[in-house]
Formats: sequence, C-alpha cells, structure tokens
Amino acid sequence: MSETRKRKTKNIPNNSISDKDKTKEGETKTVSPKSNIPLRVFSRAVVIFSLLIIVYFTSNDGAFKIFAKQNEVISGKGQIVECSSAYLREIDKFEGCFPKQCKRFVTDKVITDKEADELLMIAKKGLKYGGSSGGASILDLHSGALSMGQHFINFYKRSEGRNVFTEKDFTTYKVVKDKIKYSIGHYFGVNPEKIYLTHPTFFSEITSKEAVTVHDEYWHPHVDKETYKSFHYTTLLYLTDYNIDFKGGRFVFIDEKYNRTIEPRKGRVSMFTSGKENLHYVEKVTSGTRYAVTISFTCDKQYAIGDPDIRKFNNDL
Repeated sequence: MSETRKRKTKNIPNNSISDKDKTKEGETKTVSPKSNIPLRVFSRAVVIFSLLIIVYFTSNDGAFKIFAKQNEVISGKGQIVECSSAYLREIDKFEGCFPKQCKRFVTDKVITDKEADELLMIAKKGLKYGGSSGGASILDLHSGALSMGQHFINFYKRSEGRNVFTEKDFTTYKVVKDKIKYSIGHYFGVNPEKIYLTHPTFFSEITSKEAVTVHDEYWHPHVDKETYKSFHYTTLLYLTDYNIDFKGGRFVFIDEKYNRTIEPRKGRVSMFTSGKENLHYVEKVTSGTRYAVTISFTCDKQYAIGDPDIRKFNNDL
C-alpha cells in the first residue's frame, strides 16, 4: 500500500494568528497535522476494505457461474451475447443463415438416452483401435481420421477397421446430426436447409493422461471461427456424465464479468455461434473418461461435407 503523502507546512499571515499561535516575535507556529488524522484513517480503511473485496472475489469460485448443471434436466436454456462484428460481416453474405441473435443454448430434450448410448458405443468401437499418447483422442467418421500415438491414421484404410461399423451405426449418426441441425434452425431462427455439415466433425475421448503433443492440449481458450474457417455454428453432444463418469472437463464460456460453465450430461446438446462472442475452453479432465461428439455447421456450401455411410467405409477398405 502506498504511503500517504505528508502535507506541506503552510505559513499563515501574522494578522490571522491569535496570541496562542505565536512563539517568538515575527514567527508562527506550524499547524498541527492531528486535525487530519480522522480523514487519513478513513482513507486507509477504505483501501484495505477494497483490497479484501478483490481478494475474496478472485480467490474463490465467485468468478464462475454454472450455466447448466449435470443433475438438472434442461428443456431449453439460452443466453444472448453480442455478435462479433467480423462474424456478422461474414455471415451476412449467406441468405437464410443470419441468426436472430448470437447466443449459446443448452437442451437435454433433443437427443434420447438411447441415441446417446448408441453413439457412445460407436465411439468406443473405433477408438479402441487407436488412442493418443496424451490425454485427448479423436475419431472422425467422415474422413476416417483416428488418433494413434502422436499422429493420426486413416482407420478406413487399415485391415483391422473392416466390419467395425455397421449401416445402423451410420444411420444413427445421421439421425442425430439432422435433429441437431434442425434444432439450430429453430433456436437461432435460421433456415436449416441453408446450413451444412462441415469439417471437422468428430468424437472425442479425453482422459487425465499428460499431454504429449499440441493435439492433446485441448484446454486452451479459443474461438472456433478462428481455429476452423468454415465454422458458423458449433454444437457439442455429451455422451457421458460430469462427476459420474469423469471429473473436471467442464465446458467454460469466457465472459467479461465471470465465466459460465456447462457440466456435461449424457444426451445434452450445447450449441452456439462460432465467432469471438463465444470464446471458450474445456477444463482439464482429472479422472475418468469424457466422451463427446462435436458436430459443426457452415453457411458456406463450398465447405459442406456429406454424411458418412457404409458404402464409403467399404470402398475405402
């Protein structure tokens, strides 16, 4: 704390000084600083109290606000945010794709438990043939990309990939994708026929293993539109439960006053506009395994990708 500056001694004209204030002839007595003590004490008290307030709110969870708890079933919950200017300029080029508001939205009523369980089974069937050396692995059904050690392989090109996925698996994936796509149309006020599935769209498996490569460092704050040029709407479907199947791993939106967290719940869908208005990160998983699927959409048809299907899978093999 900076020290309070001492007041300079003031000379007061002789004719304004009483006999009690005089010492020697022609000299005056310095005014006592004691009259300023109450003000100085009050100022110090205010500073100390302010510091205590700052320490309190920066040393506990007061900087976070839970947006969606794992143990609650949410029909629909949204938060409107101010669109970034860059996002608006770009998306304005595409007819039928401009949102009523930029926002983030969470719902537990779009995907059924059965569909979530089937997707989790698909993820585990593929991921068991790979796995990152670090704590984050991905499986992309569209391209066949699968984490393997410190690299990625095309699972569809490998003999062990034969007969792993079935036509029913790909049908389930497509049904879920379509339900999420039409949910974006409904909740963001856009034409669902004007948004297209885009790359990358993938399953993720996150554990508490230490990162080995940059691909394992999933916890850094980022903006999806800056990471992936094609993204305009991002969605996440959680396949396991926070604090049951794993600990840590909450999804965090970074806002000016405090951060908002989403606790993963099986079948929960989180969707948001992909611009700077939704800066976010994922907390480090401290135990267990966190499964989710990222399903991304673009307004630019040149970046559209088709649904994965059994024919492409068999042809690649």
